[in-house]
Amino acid sequence: MDSKDIAALIHPFIAIGFVFPLLGVVVHYSMLTRNRRLKTKEEGGKSKIPPTVGAEHLKLGRLLSNAVVALALLGLAYPIFSKFLDKQTWNQESLRVGFVVLMFALTIASLVVLNKARAKVWRGVFATLTGMGLILLGCQPEVYRRGFEWYISHYHYGILAALLMIFSLAIFPDIYHDRTNRWRNVHIILNSFALLLFIGQGFTGTRDLLEIPLAWQNPYIEQLYINNCQPPAAPAACAVQPAKP
Repeated sequence: MDSKDIAALIHPFIAIGFVFPLLGVVVHYSMLTRNRRLKTKEEGGKSKIPPTVGAEHLKLGRLLSNAVVALALLGLAYPIFSKFLDKQTWNQESLRVGFVVLMFALTIASLVVLNKARAKVWRGVFATLTGMGLILLGCQPEVYRRGFEWYISHYHYGILAALLMIFSLAIFPDIYHDRTNRWRNVHIILNSFALLLFIGQGFTGTRDLLEIPLAWQNPYIEQLYINNCQPPAAPAACAVQPAKP
């Protein structure tokens, strides 16, 4: 493998080595938190589950949400900038290259401010800006979206999961202040769906890794594709022989 192949493995390496184990821990703490709440309600405030599980779930859940968004940005950055370098896109589309770099910077800045915002309106504003940044970056032509099979697309699963994590970051203060449990129920439903998306990410990501050739193999595969997709050559016209006298 050369440096380009190693760079392509950074995204799946972080997903497998950090994000998915963290996901398992967060799911575990979410179940403990829910069980403690139900036991406390049923038994009048008594539960063997320590009260610290709620705080741990919140802390690790926020870490997971930020990690998923950062991983999505990393997954978009590799195809965009690697193809920029291969094709020297800044010579032909310097404005678009500048726009993409600016969008990465603004999306990261919006995510940072979203974590610090306390007022509901500002959480909504910076969550919207972070989500818009992800979508705009994902619309770049360098990103392979597998649009012909969007229902099993690694890109679509990943962007949707990242948007759900952004929404979770935006609403978590409301979960603890809402006595009607409306926001808590929304959080449970949406993050249960996000869990299914993460499972789909494991499947589609593995499939895509199998489909992507190594850098040294790519020219040979492209040549095979060109040779096999050429239209058949037209048969040579038969020369008309003059009739013998």
